[in-house]
Amino acid sequence: MDHARRLRHAADKLQADMVDQLGTLVAYESAPGSLPHLESCADLLARWGTEVLGRPAQRVVLDGLPHLLWPAVDQRVLLLGHFDTVFPIGTTETRPFTVRGNVATGPGVCDMKAGIVQMFAALRLIEDTSTVGVLLTCDEESGSVTSRPLIEREARRSGAVLVCEAATPEGHVKVARKGGSVYRLTIQGRAAHAGVEPQRGINATVEVAHQVLALGALGTADSAGTSVTPTLLSAGTTTNTVPESASLAVDVRAWSKAELERVDHAIRRLQPHLSEATLTVCGGINRYPMPAELAQPLLEMARSTALALGMPDLVGAYAAGASDGNFTAALGVPTLDGLGAVGGGAHSADEYVCLDRMPERTALLAGLVETVSSMEGFGTQLVA
Repeated sequence: MDHARRLRHAADKLQADMVDQLGTLVAYESAPGSLPHLESCADLLARWGTEVLGRPAQRVVLDGLPHLLWPAVDQRVLLLGHFDTVFPIGTTETRPFTVRGNVATGPGVCDMKAGIVQMFAALRLIEDTSTVGVLLTCDEESGSVTSRPLIEREARRSGAVLVCEAATPEGHVKVARKGGSVYRLTIQGRAAHAGVEPQRGINATVEVAHQVLALGALGTADSAGTSVTPTLLSAGTTTNTVPESASLAVDVRAWSKAELERVDHAIRRLQPHLSEATLTVCGGINRYPMPAELAQPLLEMARSTALALGMPDLVGAYAAGASDGNFTAALGVPTLDGLGAVGGGAHSADEYVCLDRMPERTALLAGLVETVSSMEGFGTQLVA
């Protein structure tokens, strides 16, 4: 039996254990900012990872948040993921981990707890993990504010980064991602009685409406695919008062750095429409795009691995959503994303994972890690 077949056979034998682990991990809720739950989840993952890697986790606490790191001295590969989810604590009480046939559902099952389970299973299949680093963060869903410096530091030490975020529902890996920006517009007007003398007021709700229309003109409907989306909005205090203040959040996504910067400059140049209203803009570019060029050599290696495993031809997809892979790719480190579970419905009540595809994805990750780990200076040669 050749090595690829042995990998696949060994991964098949781990399927039942992976499903059990996935159920356990989903039950450990990990909502952003919920420190006791994040710490409990980190405790569980620290035990699992230490058992697999044979070296203890470093718990890196940043602003009180626990991130888990298993560094390697000669770190040729960094496996990257996050264990926080978008779902509030208590979601599992009404929507617990459930298995129906070959499909599992539950909060965070696809994004990205199944990817973590597969990551640890893949490491079980690898004889020598001494050149493999692992980083699991707990604030990706809230912008990676504390973990970004840690991610970038470990990426710079690595020849390549393999991100175990979910694949597409078809099983495609992700070679490129949009970059993203987040802004908050704050409008200050003047309060007045809405019925007696509204003319004395400066209506912040009216002003924010003008800004929403102005923002809508900044997106593109062409192939550039830039989206500028007003999201959270608040204004006013009572129904009979001219609103004195308003606040608007804005989400921006784009395929190129130039587009993100174009929109950034335009948002910072916005001016109030109403006389005497003031406008303040906070925020900015959070993640630059993940370019496909850096992923291409890793994609070719993954395709060869998939072929040896008897899998269908592996496709590299362009994903509109961002991940921590955007940070590592922006540094010029070869990065391939979407190496986690096959599923869909992330961030929704319909989130699911295809359990029957967990073994093949586990074997794929293990084979790819072995290939990259065997190539000393891989990332350095590519960046040069």
